[in-house]
Amino acid sequence: MKKVVIIGGGVIGLCAAYFLKKENYDLTIIDQSSMDFGASYVNAGYVSPSHIIPLAAPGVVKQGLKWMFNRASPLYIKPRMQGDFLKWAWAFNKSCSNANVERSIKAIKEITVLSSDLFSKIKADEGFTFHLENKGLLMLCKTEAMLEKEMQVIDKAQLEGLDARVLSPDELRLLEPKVELNVAGATYYKCDWHTTPHEFMSEIKEYLLQQGVQFYTNEKVTDIKVSDGHILELRSEDKTFKADEFVLAAGSWSQLLGKKLGISLPIQAGKGYRINSEQVTDISVPAILAEAKVAVTPMNGFTRFAGTMEIAGINHNIRPERVNAIARAVNDYYPHIQIPEEDRQNAACGLRPVSPDGRPYIGKSGKCENLTIATGHAMMGWSMAPATGKLVSEIIGDTQPSISLDPFHPDRKF
Repeated sequence: MKKVVIIGGGVIGLCAAYFLKKENYDLTIIDQSSMDFGASYVNAGYVSPSHIIPLAAPGVVKQGLKWMFNRASPLYIKPRMQGDFLKWAWAFNKSCSNANVERSIKAIKEITVLSSDLFSKIKADEGFTFHLENKGLLMLCKTEAMLEKEMQVIDKAQLEGLDARVLSPDELRLLEPKVELNVAGATYYKCDWHTTPHEFMSEIKEYLLQQGVQFYTNEKVTDIKVSDGHILELRSEDKTFKADEFVLAAGSWSQLLGKKLGISLPIQAGKGYRINSEQVTDISVPAILAEAKVAVTPMNGFTRFAGTMEIAGINHNIRPERVNAIARAVNDYYPHIQIPEEDRQNAACGLRPVSPDGRPYIGKSGKCENLTIATGHAMMGWSMAPATGKLVSEIIGDTQPSISLDPFHPDRKF
């Protein structure tokens, strides 16, 4: 039985373990944390084929420069004279093009649609009870200008065969009859699903434990022993891990481990925040507040408000001004909702691994034959996790991948 060691116990690593276990591999998961916090737990819970436009798109750099000195802005990039950041920023700037958007749309759609199917299949096959609903996703726009932009995305989504449309005011009221909305209009993606993330994480961890997967938490990989492009072993402070194959799914920390192998993985940590509120909001359908870039999700027993992309290095500092910006945006679009101070004080954050072109790294680098890379998913890690896990199992099993891996190649140039 082949042995596989997975570095990273977030949703990507756990989904890789799930599909590898189906192929009867001997599995070990190593994570430097306690595996109960971070981006896999604080995300908006979206399973979103609608998100076909990558983060690196025309106009993003210009807008980012405008927001650079506003620490409460939806996108905040902290300027710093640090080599890895400067290389990433240069590659990100080059990727903010129509050509990158056109290259990315089909690839993003294929992997997210596959993930949607796999979330449902996992739940049915294992008898899991985690919250999973297909209520779609609203894009709420306060201005006519933003509504026009979102209508252009609808056109692209429809060309890709996604169930998406522009809503009339009456249709919007039918979808959210109990909610007061201060918006100019909305678009709607019926193709989207949503979940309550910690429920899925809890069930899949318990399942993997029952299947004999070994977990090592609070175990940081400190060294990697390599010979002729082949990993021989991983080392932590007091342990050694040997395997036939290795999976790098360490999120924002993947770049640091890649360096030990001579593999360049341009990644920056993109911090996102969430506020949970148990107050009755009467919100039924998940929504993105388009101008504010805030996600609103009715989860199992509470409503989650999530947002911001803060690229300021690896840290878990909670900035009150960013939390308050989310709360203000919610009240701006939903005038009947005031997020209490207590909920704001309990805000949490997670770090999302952002590649320069908005597509993840999935596959093997030419520099290491027994390493499969699965990272760089940015805001789409939750949406893409089951599909990424399945692709990892197909790569290691040397079988035909479910979708083309070319757009996600770890050695692609920027």
